[in-house]
Amino acid sequence: MAGTGSSRRTFIAGAGAAAAAGAVLTGAGAAPATAAEAGPTPGGRRVAVLGGGVAGLTAAHELAERGYAVTVYERRALGGKARSMDVPGSARGGRRPLPAEHGFRFIPGIYHNLPDTMRRIPFPGNAAGVWDNLVAPREMMFARAAGREDLRGPIPWPGHSPAELTPEEIRRALTGILQTLVRLPPHETAYFVDRVLVFLTSCDERREDVWERTPWWDFVRAERMSNEYRRILAVGITRNIVATKAEEASTRTVGTLGEAFVFNLLGRGADGPPDRILNLPTNEAWIDPWEAHLRSLGVEFRIGWTVREVRYADGRVSGIAVEGPDGVGRTVTADQYVSALPVEHARRTWSAALRAADPMLGRCDKLETDWMTGIQFYLTERAELVHGHLNCIDSPWSLTAIQQAEHWPARDFPADYGDGTAVDCLSVDISEWDKPGILYGKTAKQCTREEVAREVWAQLKASLNDTGKALLTDSTLHSWFLDPGVDGLGTPHPTNQDELLIHPVGTLHNRPSAGTRIPNFFLSGDYVAVDIDLATMEGANASARAAVNSLLDRDGSDAARCAVHRMYRAPELEAAKRHDRWRYRLGLRNLFDLG
Repeated sequence: MAGTGSSRRTFIAGAGAAAAAGAVLTGAGAAPATAAEAGPTPGGRRVAVLGGGVAGLTAAHELAERGYAVTVYERRALGGKARSMDVPGSARGGRRPLPAEHGFRFIPGIYHNLPDTMRRIPFPGNAAGVWDNLVAPREMMFARAAGREDLRGPIPWPGHSPAELTPEEIRRALTGILQTLVRLPPHETAYFVDRVLVFLTSCDERREDVWERTPWWDFVRAERMSNEYRRILAVGITRNIVATKAEEASTRTVGTLGEAFVFNLLGRGADGPPDRILNLPTNEAWIDPWEAHLRSLGVEFRIGWTVREVRYADGRVSGIAVEGPDGVGRTVTADQYVSALPVEHARRTWSAALRAADPMLGRCDKLETDWMTGIQFYLTERAELVHGHLNCIDSPWSLTAIQQAEHWPARDFPADYGDGTAVDCLSVDISEWDKPGILYGKTAKQCTREEVAREVWAQLKASLNDTGKALLTDSTLHSWFLDPGVDGLGTPHPTNQDELLIHPVGTLHNRPSAGTRIPNFFLSGDYVAVDIDLATMEGANASARAAVNSLLDRDGSDAARCAVHRMYRAPELEAAKRHDRWRYRLGLRNLFDLG
């Protein structure tokens, strides 16, 4: 069901398919093949990349640029959770099918590794490649239910850049933001700002030893505060940004991302505006050009190939058991292997022998995933909602959404997509699948697909139509599309092929490194320990760079190492962190921690 429209064919035809240099695939038919049939490459530089999502494509990109012969094995479609896809049967009159997706793309200014890759992917007419396809929404909104006023605010850029980033300057800026947008009681605003300052000035040891084991709910003292405080600053932040319950989410994870966004808003350490999205459906703007570019570098793709087992013998990975599109099992071999599958799929492929060779792999069984899945509503009239993302913070299913057509200036939605009557795509993420809804009183997992669509639509209307103006009307609803990775809804055993890594307390200590004890086996994915402590495309990209660097080290390569950009650290706060390290080692609280 992945997007295979005319844009993809055009890009691939334009780039041309490179000759198959050193194919990794070994054998055809039912019988396992030998490695010799693959045709060895000079210097033993064949790499099998397992998985074609952002992590796998990044690894392939970095390796191909350094002269490695790369084959990517992907069971479904390139792009993974980041891809867009076609709505089956939706095209009429020579138009493209309606675009759908697992969830809307969000590429904030705190990202640096992913934008660097995007700049290196050519796109016709763009000086900076697909990076030039990023656009910045002008505003955002917290949509309230039950007649409460929606909180709507602009996203200024260029950002505020204070002359000196002191705790007092941060306090002033955050207090102003919260008082303008959230309008909490003054004492609650002051308390939350103090908690932010505690985290910002905490040393790394305190963050990893204390805040990693402290739930965000407890850190911000949500139980003592008003419902507004809990909904916006506890539940709203954790459920809609890190897809983890506030009562369980690691303060280190929530705080690290919050810190980065605060600096971004203050104009520090930013690649660009705090909120950026693509100006076309994801495959058109990014994934298809990326595939074409990688093919031009000699990367080969085996789409429809499912990795079944990573085999281990004689101290190394000896081969990969795969199942081809024809259902026939095969063995593929390479010199090096990069596992770029999502953790819930990757760990099923690790054999007992492989796990015994590196106990770090076994700790990955403790990593947890949850559901955060998208649904799109196609409208026959443009709704006057907000020119950017909206967060329905009172919705039981923790909905976030964005109207996309106005941000796709390179396309005329009704002229280019569907049957010509849909003028917009309202893309919605469902972050909570285990709480009852307002229409049927059932959880999202207990609902059928049709009931999920009706329930989400009802929750959107409850948040947006509650102040006397009907912004969303049933008469303008053209159709809807729910991510096909979700199956079995309404049955006792619902499944989701695309779960999201979540970050309850203690998660950090079970995240693996990119390099393993197995000399030819490397890990890439948003579950791998990198500087950005969250399941993100940035984390997937950074981990792939780390995996390639580890591979280059093991291979004794003299190729330039991949740049791995770290999260921004404000130099003005380093002295406070050094002071906090002294206090922490003496068993004292952070200087700003008043309890």
